[in-house]
Amino acid sequence: MKALLINGSPRQHGNTYIALKEVADRLAENGVESEIYWIGNKPVQGCIACNACVKKGFCTRGDELYLDVLNKLKESDALIVGSPTYFGGPTGSLCALLDRVFYSCAADLENKVWSSVVICRRAGASVAFQRLNMYADMRNMIHATSQYWNIAYGWKNGETSEDKEGLQTMRTLADNVAWLIKCVKGRTNELHPREKWEIYNYIRK
Repeated sequence: MKALLINGSPRQHGNTYIALKEVADRLAENGVESEIYWIGNKPVQGCIACNACVKKGFCTRGDELYLDVLNKLKESDALIVGSPTYFGGPTGSLCALLDRVFYSCAADLENKVWSSVVICRRAGASVAFQRLNMYADMRNMIHATSQYWNIAYGWKNGETSEDKEGLQTMRTLADNVAWLIKCVKGRTNELHPREKWEIYNYIRK
């Protein structure tokens, strides 16, 4: 069992990392291997809607960051994404990456366990949390929940380690992720076959 944790913060070991590390440590206690993958702080290529991935099955712009995440995703049973809150949303670089991954890699996402983690100083985290979860809602992923929304608080580097309730929420989340992975792996053959996706465009000639 393996989980991929993506750190979408420009700070590699900031407050987002602290929350994800809490998840990773508890996953290990549950027998789930994990990796915290930092996307870095350089510009990230976003989706340009070329639709080449529809035929190829992967984003043809193929930069190293995208390919790394794609390869790690193929080997993972769960995906957990973390981000600080910027103006009521996740970081732009994280969304640019996820736009491409989720548009081009549907087969590598289906039936995997998903969750997101958001850090904020004061407000806006609920909106950022919702924004991230909308990715999974369109790819038949299985949401792992916790005792509260997966939010922890902190501004200056390291302050999230003082949020006792937030860290407890992360540990509960990890317990639930591990349990869901075990359920899915034990019942893979019992999944109901899905209907072909019917896309309806409201604009008609």
